[in-house]
Amino acid sequence: MDARLTRINQAAEYLMTRLEGFRPTVGIVLGSGLGKLADHIEDPVVIPYKDVPEFPVSTAIGHKGNFIAGRLGGKDVIAMQGRLHYYEGYTMDLVTLPIRVMIRAGIKYLFVSNAAGGVNYDFHIGDLMVIRDHINLLPNPLIGPNIDEFGPRFPDMTRPYDLGLIAKAEEIAAESGIKLKKGVYIAGTGPSYETPAEYKYFRLIGADAVGMSTIPEVIVARHAGIPVFGMSVITNEAHDDYAPDYVNDGHDVVVAADKAADKMTGIFKKLIASL
Repeated sequence: MDARLTRINQAAEYLMTRLEGFRPTVGIVLGSGLGKLADHIEDPVVIPYKDVPEFPVSTAIGHKGNFIAGRLGGKDVIAMQGRLHYYEGYTMDLVTLPIRVMIRAGIKYLFVSNAAGGVNYDFHIGDLMVIRDHINLLPNPLIGPNIDEFGPRFPDMTRPYDLGLIAKAEEIAAESGIKLKKGVYIAGTGPSYETPAEYKYFRLIGADAVGMSTIPEVIVARHAGIPVFGMSVITNEAHDDYAPDYVNDGHDVVVAADKAADKMTGIFKKLIASL
């Protein structure tokens, strides 16, 4: 058997044993500083990544490294309180392992979130951006022999983010008095922040926000036919006209994400309740 499939199955079997018959409908990935949503999950079962066989451990700032299963918005969910990144030294198979494990556990939808730099000059710290499309500068997680059990060799990516979920999120935000941006997310390898010239380049090729994650997870979910909803919290302004003393700081990103997390949580809860 493919070693990747063996790892997926072993991790999924352990997770389902710990969940004792609980089968989540929605998988949620919580990015840097956005783990507060997990506090809203009712009757939570917490499973640290370090307890799951063959599972990597999240080392990034603002990522606690737990699966949390329970009820949110009246639905059965499982959340990743912290994700895995390519810049941590993990292969793409390991970066996307949690998504395939959640698919094995039964999820029918995937919600992803991240902290991102606002490349678009109209975006400001604290804004919420619904991801309508993406530009991938990371290695594609489907490179290598196809895992036929999950999906086709050449999956369609015409609509990586579900149009129905986007429309519903915009409706929920309008009813709640929350202003949403909508745009294109671009992801690079990191871990260094990008240069001003790179930010200018990203803007020129059509990106609105930049980060170091999310897209591999989305590709793997879409490979398996799972509808995806994505949201970025703008935590810094990724421009090319900085003051001479400006510095991008990872801790500031987490603080900014934490401040916006409540608004994102409210939208996620109502959107999940509508499924």
